[in-house]
Amino acid sequence: MTHSDDRTRRDFDRASLLWDEKSGRVRLAEDVAEAILREVPLDRGMDCLDFGCGTGLLTLLLAPRVGTVTAVDGSPGMLDVLKGKIARTGWTGVTTRLADLDGDNPLGGPYHLAFSSMTLHHIRDVPALVRRVHASLRRGGQLALADLDSEEGRFHGDPRGVFHPGFERSSLAAVLEEAGFRSVRAVTAARVTKKGEGGVVRDFTVFLMTGIKPAEKEGSA
Repeated sequence: MTHSDDRTRRDFDRASLLWDEKSGRVRLAEDVAEAILREVPLDRGMDCLDFGCGTGLLTLLLAPRVGTVTAVDGSPGMLDVLKGKIARTGWTGVTTRLADLDGDNPLGGPYHLAFSSMTLHHIRDVPALVRRVHASLRRGGQLALADLDSEEGRFHGDPRGVFHPGFERSSLAAVLEEAGFRSVRAVTAARVTKKGEGGVVRDFTVFLMTGIKPAEKEGSA
């Protein structure tokens, strides 16, 4: 998981205005939500964190299945779109929070579940963020994150702010285990077909990786 050269970050505030208009992006969120529902037992007593929530596509798919969701993103524009959705639906179980996921500020909690979709490849220091997420979970809490399998950097038409061309599952699993997660496993959550330069059609896979923060400190009796 080598960082790319330092690229100008994508203007997600501007992108937020049309973010939900891409049907493939909406479908991917639906596929990831379905994978989480298969892999993680959810209930209405759970307090959850969606880190890198964007416009809340995944947030609002899972919110009816849990108690609360704290939706965190580094883009005010993305959060404004989500706030508009919350206002229109009258949903009371979702709150938004502006936070730099490449920073070092705490993410709140403790949460029963932290989830995320297509965020990690935009993060410079992935191990640091995984440690912050681990710290935000209560003991016995779970992590469910979805991202691209390793590819050749062809998924994004606009490479700004993309610091990882996907991930090798085994390498990312090692990062989670180093942060303290156990029972780490990965399944394929979605397949995405995209047309690139010259009209070439390529298929990409998106994994869902889950892990558990041990209920007791390791080494305790």
